[in-house]
Amino acid sequence: MLVISRRQGESVWIGDQIKVVVCTMRGKRVSLGIAAPRDVSVVRDELRQSDLEKALAASGLTGRQDLEITQSDLLR
Repeated sequence: MLVISRRQGESVWIGDQIKVVVCTMRGKRVSLGIAAPRDVSVVRDELRQSDLEKALAASGLTGRQDLEITQSDLLR
C-alpha cells in the first residue's frame, strides 16, 4: 500500500483515468472527490464488506477457507 500526504485541494492520479482529490478536511474527517470512468466501480469499503457477507450467508459457506476462495472469486 502506498501512503502519501495531501492537503486540501491536492490530488492523486491512479493510472491515467482515475483522479482522487482531497475536497475538505474537518478534524479527523476527510472528504474525497473521485473522478473515474463510468465502467469503474467506486464503492466504500464497508458496503463492499456488507455485500460480501450477504453473499456468503446466501451461499451457505461457513469456513475460513471458503471465505478466502469466495473473496478471490468475487474480486475477479
